[in-house]
Amino acid sequence: MVRIRAFEDAAEIASQGGVQAWGLSASAKPALVRGPLHLSTGQEAVAAGVCAHLKRTDLLTSTHRGHGHTLAKGADSHRMMAELFGRTTGYNKGKGGSMHIADFSVGMLGANGVVAAGIPIAVGAAHALKLRGIDAIAASFFGDGAINRGPFLEALNWAVVYHLPVLFVCEDNQISATTQSAPMIGGEGASHRAAALGVPGVKVDGNDVEAVSQAAQSLIAEIRAGSGPRLLHALTYRHKGHVSVDSGAYRDPEDVKRGLAGDPIKRSRLRLEALGLGDKAVAIERAAKEEIDAALANAEAAPFPVPEDAYEDISNTGAGVWQ
Repeated sequence: MVRIRAFEDAAEIASQGGVQAWGLSASAKPALVRGPLHLSTGQEAVAAGVCAHLKRTDLLTSTHRGHGHTLAKGADSHRMMAELFGRTTGYNKGKGGSMHIADFSVGMLGANGVVAAGIPIAVGAAHALKLRGIDAIAASFFGDGAINRGPFLEALNWAVVYHLPVLFVCEDNQISATTQSAPMIGGEGASHRAAALGVPGVKVDGNDVEAVSQAAQSLIAEIRAGSGPRLLHALTYRHKGHVSVDSGAYRDPEDVKRGLAGDPIKRSRLRLEALGLGDKAVAIERAAKEEIDAALANAEAAPFPVPEDAYEDISNTGAGVWQ
């Protein structure tokens, strides 16, 4: 969780032109992170609690707010930061940015800028696993706004019909971009819609990493045992605006106050301190900060792509000749 928080905090500062605050060169230019940057600050317990029970061979799809899922699945923070900086050492050689990071070596099939688009991709991956007889599962993270889109219904229906090994994870942060979700969602949300389709679901406090972990462990064990699809409905809170340069001023201040009070990292730190493990918590946070500091420095030092790189990693479908 603290690795994700450190990454998000650093990326946010870099996107706002404050990289110098992290100790990088005084000549660093503003906005070293280009393009939209959707932060998962405050939602770390969901990514960490679920991915702790996924194997390297399990597959995962993410959202436009996917840094936390990607890190929790085992991706390299240095390559991720370099991708945000648009550098050649990034996962997509600087061509994809925040919303297109993927690492097939750890089963991370990719973030996705289209709301709900990762859900059917995960179902397709789960179907492939079943057809090939591979002992692994697929998991898909999505937000509460995604359950109002067609792919949610279609994907869950397909997963039920073909009894697929897939875990659906709804990160219910209670806001869809800049709009409160509750007035826009009929019924009682993701878990109830899933149940109507025959997908058993569990609703959990998504800011309690132990509760998320326990629920995910149980659901994933059922899926591995051949139960078919399951859904985890995690209630959490997005600390930041829709993108990193959005102050979120459209939110009710009292809602923000309540949301921040449930910070999953603060809650976990208090538990550790109560167990006499406060020093370990400090050490974990220090190590995370040092890791991300190094990732920032490496990203700043890495080269940008050259114009000729635009013609690499592309496909010629036969319709013409690349000039």
